[in-house]
Amino acid sequence: MKYYSTNNKAIKVSLREAVMQGLAPDNGLFMPEVIPQFSSDFFKSLQKKSFQQIALEVTQNLIGIDLHTKDLERIVSHTIQFDAPLIEIEKNIHSLELFHGPTSAFKDFGARFLSGLLGHFASQQNEEITILVATSGDTGSAVANGFLNVPGTNVIVLYPSGKVSAVQEKQFTTLGGNVRAIEVDGTFDDCQRLVKQCFSDKVLNTKLVLTSANSINIARLIPQSFYYFYAYAQLKTERQIIVSVPSGNFGNLTAGLMARRMGLPVKHFVAATNTNDIVPEYLKTHRFNPRPSVQTISNAMDVGNPSNFFRIVDLFDGNVNDLTNFITGYSFTDQQTTDVMKKIYKEKKYVLDPHGAIGYLGLKEYLRMNSKEIGVFLETAHPAKFQDVVSTAIGESIPLPPTLEKFMAGKKLSTRMSKEFEDFKSFLLN
Repeated sequence: MKYYSTNNKAIKVSLREAVMQGLAPDNGLFMPEVIPQFSSDFFKSLQKKSFQQIALEVTQNLIGIDLHTKDLERIVSHTIQFDAPLIEIEKNIHSLELFHGPTSAFKDFGARFLSGLLGHFASQQNEEITILVATSGDTGSAVANGFLNVPGTNVIVLYPSGKVSAVQEKQFTTLGGNVRAIEVDGTFDDCQRLVKQCFSDKVLNTKLVLTSANSINIARLIPQSFYYFYAYAQLKTERQIIVSVPSGNFGNLTAGLMARRMGLPVKHFVAATNTNDIVPEYLKTHRFNPRPSVQTISNAMDVGNPSNFFRIVDLFDGNVNDLTNFITGYSFTDQQTTDVMKKIYKEKKYVLDPHGAIGYLGLKEYLRMNSKEIGVFLETAHPAKFQDVVSTAIGESIPLPPTLEKFMAGKKLSTRMSKEFEDFKSFLLN
């Protein structure tokens, strides 16, 4: 399988090159040349398969010819070690809980798969791989823990100072070992810009073997498609479904669209955002207008220039009408988010995190005009990662699960840095 750049389809590389480079030489994002469709038999037997079995078949469908079966089995086994249960909240509305992994966020799936794949490639070369990741919250913790002590890798996590929750920060600043945390005086977009600039800098690429663990890396998206198939299996229906995705950098929605291209019966996607509404605005006006992100209580979605937007456009071959007919966008304020968290806890005794709350709001808004459809929204992080926000909204304290409690006892280790590229470049070279 070859992978092309979204900026120039003539640029084609192997899986290894796409994963190791992270970003194409022309700053485009890599996409698979072919996304094979599953047969109808696959979907008929889906309910009989385990999560691991589904994940392995999806992996084989996408990259099976590029790796030996035993290597794929090992990587998938390392990735899928926890469940993603589907919980019915009310009639025709289900929460897909993606927070049962080691860092209590959906990004555990992508980070563990990527660490397995990069660890496999690192074992075949003598040079260490430097993995760069910008985070607005959960990506940093998932990647740092996924790559902790993986031989042949060094991990650099960049995060905006004062703009991630205390629990999120502790999850990637207390590890030490091969993980370094950089606290940037700026926004997530500044962190993401620094990572992207590294890949176009000739000096850095001569001195270091660089790759990215953000969702700009195609290997992050492949495993995020797994749980869309698993959700459909748990629904035990033959009907098409509606899926609402709380969205920031839009990697999760891109993975869902890839699953749909493989044949998953999704009738419509909802792109639900906070007030950083760049994509919902585009879906209404057909104008992509990136701008500086603003801080909200759903901080992992505070993205003003979502990278994966261009993958979404590519999946629709640039046809704006097809794209806007298949994806509906909504944005919601912090007040709307806290109000629905309070309402759902009072009425259903179900605790939403701020991101899942936005996913729920997006689904409810779409189903107002399509009430007979079956809907799934993604609950992307454990509510305890946002204790202050959630406790204030529902009027009760949220205890930390043991997996998160252990991080809070650790000592913060981070390097404070400006948002200037030359400062970060100097740090990497030294």
